[in-house]
Amino acid sequence: MSVLKKFFKDTIIYGLATVLPRLMNFILVPLHTSALETDNFSDNTTFYVYAAFFNVLLTYGMETAFFRFFSKSEEKDKVFSTTFISLITTTLLFLIVVVLFSSQLSNWMGINQTYFNLLIGLLVLDTLVVAPFAYLRATGRPIKYAAIKIINIIVVVLFNFFFLWAIPKFQIDIPGYDASDLVKYIFIANLIASIVTFLLLTPYFFKTKLQFSIPIFKQLISYGWPIMVAGIAYVINENFDKWILPDLLGKDINGAYSGCYKIAVFMTIFIQAFRLGAEPFFFNHSKEKNAQQTYATIMKYFVIVGSLMLVFIVSYLDIFKIVLVPNEAYWKAIDIVPIVLLANLCLGIYFNLAIWYKLTDKTRYGMYLSIVGAVVTITLNVMFIEKMGFIAAAWATLAAYGVMMLLSYLLGQKYYPVPYNLKKIMGYLVLAILFSIAALKTNANYYINTGLVLLFLTVALFLEKNELKQLIKK
Repeated sequence: MSVLKKFFKDTIIYGLATVLPRLMNFILVPLHTSALETDNFSDNTTFYVYAAFFNVLLTYGMETAFFRFFSKSEEKDKVFSTTFISLITTTLLFLIVVVLFSSQLSNWMGINQTYFNLLIGLLVLDTLVVAPFAYLRATGRPIKYAAIKIINIIVVVLFNFFFLWAIPKFQIDIPGYDASDLVKYIFIANLIASIVTFLLLTPYFFKTKLQFSIPIFKQLISYGWPIMVAGIAYVINENFDKWILPDLLGKDINGAYSGCYKIAVFMTIFIQAFRLGAEPFFFNHSKEKNAQQTYATIMKYFVIVGSLMLVFIVSYLDIFKIVLVPNEAYWKAIDIVPIVLLANLCLGIYFNLAIWYKLTDKTRYGMYLSIVGAVVTITLNVMFIEKMGFIAAAWATLAAYGVMMLLSYLLGQKYYPVPYNLKKIMGYLVLAILFSIAALKTNANYYINTGLVLLFLTVALFLEKNELKQLIKK
């Protein structure tokens, strides 16, 4: 099997682990937006903003550091064990601190005590399974990884429907059930799913002999802490708008904005699936003599698929909004979707470009780039949201990811040159943007919009047909 074929195979399997849960999660978007008013949906969004921030803080770059040193180390068991012990220790210390200062922290964060307790339980369980999940990926077990991820989301979906739909519809008598606080049950459903995942991964807690290596730990921390800072900056880029919108424009606007933002999750799914397959592949393939050319080829097809998705979603946006966000109270923010889709595509390209600083152990540059993006995000949101409204938040996201993408390319060509086909990449991006603008101007004429989607696909297949034939033959 050729190297690229193996990459695409692993990416497809990891993609299923991401796509299937996300597709099932799509069922929850209309459920949540139908069951919750926009201000309640804002509370739901705020909860997961804090969850994203603390997830980065609690893992402190250890997952990526694990991949880096596991792939090249002769003492793989020791790398896993050191990573695992480190994460368990810091997570337990975190738990002790938040239990001692629970009320003060919940007041400071503006989250009621019940939500805060659920948040902490979720964070602890999810952090404890980071190392076992990373082990499955690093040792080439995508099917088991995918199965556990899919079980997790099945549990989430089932309990969401039970709490938010079945109990009210069939008037099931559950002691203590509070119909006036449905948001709480979304968090409870996630906590139950995390408990199930934790139990399924428990065997991997005893996979190797527990041994803590201080030299390996120092290497992991040295490599990982810039990734943690970069991760925090990424959380700011992705969520700062949803954090300040309630204060600047109100929870109602933030709920509508966050609900419509969910439509752009198709691009996020694609990017996540790519990263799950790509990150271990990039590290393991880095010593091959044709590595740079392989990375360039992968980038080109990433842009082609991402650009096609942009055109497709924009062309059928009116259908997506009815299916995913049926509550018309949310549609006031629908104009953000094309901008956010393009922003996420830029982010995906940035992740692809990021191999240069990961393979050269210059992870501090990832930190610098993410900080630049965070500065752009914060500055533009603070300057323009009150003047332009929520649309400014979407443009700020695009600006931040666009700047990060451009700077990463320029720096990457200096430290780890990859022969990207810029003419084709830029051509596909420009064509996708033009077709998306045209689709928005047709007033949802699906005959024309379908033609635009098919035309883009035809152009891509025509330009890449020779290379695709060669890849299929290998």
